[in-house]
Amino acid sequence: MLRSIFTVPVMSLLMLSLSACQPSGSDKADSSSAWSCEIKDSPFSYSVCHLDKAALKGSDYSLQLFWQQPDSDQPLLTFDKLLATLPSNQQLAFAMNAGMYNGHYAPIGYTVIKGKEIKSLNLKPGGGNFHLLPNGVIWWNKQGEVQITESNALSAQLKTGEAQPWYASQSGPMLVINNEIHPKFNADGTSLKFRNGVGVCSDGSMQFVNSDEPVSFYQFASLFKDQLQCPNALFLDGGIASALYAPSIDKHDKKDMGVIIGVVADNP
Repeated sequence: MLRSIFTVPVMSLLMLSLSACQPSGSDKADSSSAWSCEIKDSPFSYSVCHLDKAALKGSDYSLQLFWQQPDSDQPLLTFDKLLATLPSNQQLAFAMNAGMYNGHYAPIGYTVIKGKEIKSLNLKPGGGNFHLLPNGVIWWNKQGEVQITESNALSAQLKTGEAQPWYASQSGPMLVINNEIHPKFNADGTSLKFRNGVGVCSDGSMQFVNSDEPVSFYQFASLFKDQLQCPNALFLDGGIASALYAPSIDKHDKKDMGVIIGVVADNP
């Protein structure tokens, strides 16, 4: 959802660095060789799902974006609707809302689903968290290579053909940029919200985080940088729009949302 906040100058091309994003310890966890979900209580209460690079390279799992119902222009809106529309030979391991949307639950930023551009790259100035620059795009190609790229840098890559997204979702602001917390986040910030976001690590693994209590942008970004060791991370949304489906840790939010990002497993 879109909120009012000031903007700052765009930063340059993002680069992935540092080691794998691996949370240590858990209150409640389910794990496999490819992914795991946990509930954590420090430095604040949050739920986190880890996706290993091998899962994106193999044939048993796929990372996907979902928006509209099959053979319809109506948005899915809920995890329940998504579950009902999955083929019988597929299972949803975990999912969360994938970015900000308008009053019709359509994405406000760059969105690509199975190679089809749903919404063009949004480089316009404006208010709200989306325009707290730099914002960015999480995207991956057909080979399952996932990146988080600053929006203007991705625009240049799209023009040259260097970037060929199979799936993409634009949101903002960036949380962590080349292992630095967003320069406009205040360590003493008092705006506390439920927040969710995603981090991508240098080895290609990913962390999907949903705060289970209200936190500031700085606190949320610090989690990715200092606890999860994710050098680049992107804010997806917050407040009433923050949603998580992770049945292995008993999480199943019943909220309406726009685009959904989820990991699908093929049933044996």
